[in-house]
Amino acid sequence: MNVKTYDFTIKSNGYCHLEDITDKVHDCLGRSGLRDGIACVAVMGSTAAISTVEYEPGLLKDIPEFFEKVLPSDRPYHHDNTWHDGNGFSHMRSFLLKTSHSVPFSSGKMMLGTWQQLVLADFDNRSRNRKVVVQLVGV
Repeated sequence: MNVKTYDFTIKSNGYCHLEDITDKVHDCLGRSGLRDGIACVAVMGSTAAISTVEYEPGLLKDIPEFFEKVLPSDRPYHHDNTWHDGNGFSHMRSFLLKTSHSVPFSSGKMMLGTWQQLVLADFDNRSRNRKVVVQLVGV
């Protein structure tokens, strides 16, 4: 088994900004020379998440609307009393979705569904430069 680690940065707008990172992760896989294994994709930070979705205009509207209903940005959270930064909702959304996602790969290609893309979801209440780490384990 070999382990290869790569990273890249995404400029995000925050507020449930969704960014398709599939090609960037696939580039990391291509550079690795690995053929079969597991890719762990993680965002550094506690107000963002990594997941999969069909990256299309309807869902790019539906997902922020969903999170606003489940964890509204306009209500107070206990976290806000600690740091006074107003992003308690961002931490809660990240906690719900998680900061990493694993994807198997075979023959040098990620095993994703036809309409499935890897996405970075940035929930913070401001724009950020998000570091994404891709760790590949395989042969």
